[in-house]
Amino acid sequence: MASAPEDPVLQRYFKGHKAAITSVDFSPDGKQLATGSWDTFLMLWSFKPQARAFRYVGHKDVVTSVQFSPLGNLLASASRDRTVRLWIPDKRGKSSEFKAHTAPVRSVDFSADGQFLATASEDKSIKVWNMYRQRFLYSLYRHTHWVRCAKFSPDGRLIVSCSEDKTIKIWDTTNKQCVNNFSDFVGFANFVDFNPSGTCIASAGSDHTVKIWDIRVNKLLQHYQVHSGGVNCVSFHPSGNYLITASSDGTLKILDLLEGRLIYTLQGHTGPVFTVTFSKGGELFTSGGADAQVLLWRTNFDELNCKDVIKRNLKRLHFDSPPHLLDIYPRTPHPQEGKIETVEINPKLDVIDLQTSTPPVVDILSFDSTTDQQPFLLKSFRNWERILPVLWSCDSPTWTTETTVRTLPDKGEEVCGYFLNPSLMSSECSPTTLKKKTEEMSYLPSESQRNIPLAVTDALEHIMEQLNVLTQTVSILEQRLTLTEDKLKDCLENEQRLFNAIQQKS
Repeated sequence: MASAPEDPVLQRYFKGHKAAITSVDFSPDGKQLATGSWDTFLMLWSFKPQARAFRYVGHKDVVTSVQFSPLGNLLASASRDRTVRLWIPDKRGKSSEFKAHTAPVRSVDFSADGQFLATASEDKSIKVWNMYRQRFLYSLYRHTHWVRCAKFSPDGRLIVSCSEDKTIKIWDTTNKQCVNNFSDFVGFANFVDFNPSGTCIASAGSDHTVKIWDIRVNKLLQHYQVHSGGVNCVSFHPSGNYLITASSDGTLKILDLLEGRLIYTLQGHTGPVFTVTFSKGGELFTSGGADAQVLLWRTNFDELNCKDVIKRNLKRLHFDSPPHLLDIYPRTPHPQEGKIETVEINPKLDVIDLQTSTPPVVDILSFDSTTDQQPFLLKSFRNWERILPVLWSCDSPTWTTETTVRTLPDKGEEVCGYFLNPSLMSSECSPTTLKKKTEEMSYLPSESQRNIPLAVTDALEHIMEQLNVLTQTVSILEQRLTLTEDKLKDCLENEQRLFNAIQQKS
């Protein structure tokens, strides 16, 4: 069946990963695409013709999730190696590594203002991090099984999470408490996200279903059974009128939320589709799956200004009057109003001149700062006394370890200011100047290395190792305390039920 000109079309595809694609995300300016894969690599693709692709090497296991920060100056990634990394998405690929989870990390998500990062893990916890200082803030514990996904609301006041315990929980970021709970007795949600206005959430179910919940009235609004396999990912169009889904049945589905029906079935992948997302303006969407290909599609939906959407959503309030469906999804011009039947698009039949992209790939290595980088930093300074203020000024050296080589200025040189996050460095610091300083300091003569007593170096390394062990221990204790609280709560509830039963009999 030939596609009408106004139907979504496959524009191009990217090849470079050696294994299944697990996560995709557009840069805020829509000029780049980040992907994570089972091959342990994170890749950065440019939409410019004949541009190189960058492959970031650093994770030691499957990369499970990737996301750009709202400004596009940072790129977060989660991995089964139990770590989260923050990358600067350029040809140097400098990164920071976060270690606090005690099991594989399944998702990362920035708040809309870029100040916080939420991570979800198989250790049954959600952790929130401060991005300016790159320090751990707090954990959220209530799930009793692996947490698959955690997302901020558009205004940052709430976090939604889904778990293999068959629950979806809403968390208040102010008091750090679970304020709502949605249960599903058939399957569990693989993925969950807020709609652009923050009034509803959509869940992708392992039981082949897609559900839309209203968080203001705690009601299931829409329930779709359009896939023949588990649904792995969903993404709202910025207008809030459409939802795209990715499934293990090998298809993408586009749902019209205004009319409550399926309007498109998209084929193109060979095997399960694991991830899909709209661009910030909604004019493009991309998908990835088990065939290790990244497909880029163009939509026929209304293009929106990303900044206007974010600005509008940040101003909204949660506690409104009970909504009607038409209030939640405001009506806008609808190109498919005249269509009744579902349109099926198969690019293998419809697309003739498909633009392909197998660009040259540049590998960018990121070393583990906990083992290699810190001794190198210690040996790189001319005067070891200068190291101590830098090390002790770090708010949380255990949770956040910087792989970027920083150099202190010599006497007479301009002091630019040093931040834990290299992307937040003041504009007065010229990149050329910093690069020149780094090159000068990395080739210091061996005489300068003798100024650092070996005992100090060993002591600092030992302190870092002990802090790392302490972090893991605290995380495990938090988890055990949460489980104990849950058991005590269950005991009290059982005791109350027995007491009520005895009173009724008597």
